[in-house]
Amino acid sequence: MNAPRLTAALQGRSSPLRFDPDHRLSGSDIETLLEAARWAPSAGNSQPWAFHLRRRGEDGHEQLVEHLAPSSRRWAPAASALVVNLARREVDDSGFLYSEFADYDLGQAVAHMTVQAHAMGLACRQFRAFDLEGLTGRLGVTPGWHILTMTAIGVPLPDGTTPPVRERRSIADLRTAFLANASGG
Repeated sequence: MNAPRLTAALQGRSSPLRFDPDHRLSGSDIETLLEAARWAPSAGNSQPWAFHLRRRGEDGHEQLVEHLAPSSRRWAPAASALVVNLARREVDDSGFLYSEFADYDLGQAVAHMTVQAHAMGLACRQFRAFDLEGLTGRLGVTPGWHILTMTAIGVPLPDGTTPPVRERRSIADLRTAFLANASGG
């Protein structure tokens, strides 16, 4: 069987360990990345996602850095931008559901942004190593919205600091991993 032919934007994607601290994202770069996320599919076209993006050096960036865990503080501040990824689960604080698929749909939007970034010569690293409660309070997140993850965006350092490609699960395992008696077929 021939190996599947993936688009280069997927096949070459990686999550860098270090970013070029001198690279700057332009306003048009940011617009393009957000436009890619905007076109992600969502249940009922609800588009239950939002992004709080701050470029390194601009107002609000340090507020994000303050809430990073020590593990992500070692590398994330050097990225050209940090993005807080939010999903709208409820209408407000009433408990009425806005979208039961909000987390999934946000993931789709972030994936679109990630693939677009790669096509632009950038890299993204998604992470959850930050103080969720503190960041939610600091940003004054509206009831119904929930911070799920952050994404660091920038140019990876070309000095071999990109982690080696990890072994991926097989396609057969993707098809059968949830089955109690997986036979592989």
